[in-house]
Amino acid sequence: MIGRIAGRIDYRAEDHVLIDVRGVGYLVYVSARTMAALPATGQATALYTDLLVREDNLQLFGFTSLIEKEWHRLLMSVQGIGAKASMAILGTLGADGVSRAIALGDMNAVKAAKGVGPKTAQRVVLELKDKAPAVMAMGAHSASPEAVDDDVIDDTIPEAKPTSSAPAPTNSAAQSEALSALTNLGYAPGEAAAAVAQTMGENPDSGTPDLIRAALKLLAPKG
Repeated sequence: MIGRIAGRIDYRAEDHVLIDVRGVGYLVYVSARTMAALPATGQATALYTDLLVREDNLQLFGFTSLIEKEWHRLLMSVQGIGAKASMAILGTLGADGVSRAIALGDMNAVKAAKGVGPKTAQRVVLELKDKAPAVMAMGAHSASPEAVDDDVIDDTIPEAKPTSSAPAPTNSAAQSEALSALTNLGYAPGEAAAAVAQTMGENPDSGTPDLIRAALKLLAPKG
């Protein structure tokens, strides 16, 4: 499995880039949003990647963050969502926007992506809503892949840092992370803090995903 690519952009197309890694060119498909964030041709870049294996084809997809990559993986698990639709959703909403739409059950936001109909958008929201808090919590620990300096690209490509499980956050850290996630969803800091505080009071040992999930239930419209 190829989990990360670091090298120089040889060329850019509408939906993919060719990244030269020490003389080997990797064709990486990216969303429109990721494409806009990439540097110009000839510049160094690094992307997290996901390899899609089909009987007659191998495709590599690139992402600027691990949370974006995780949403791609989850979106692809939904019936009716292939790689093209997943990249369209991420390109339209971004990783944070996908988190917001799914956590709040906003199927209209998902439906705004090209090629995603109302039934498919509804399926995405229903099937992934319970997974949104855990993905949102990843945002506190994920980092962008390191860029590669132009003057060292030809000699050596920085090794990918070994992945390791992030330590479980303290209650204070979990509370701060949950509050940040809720305010990113558009909730006022006051109401988000009240919901998180109430949840902490009832379940003081809750981790970040559980805090977000419970707080969202408290903040959901009544009636």
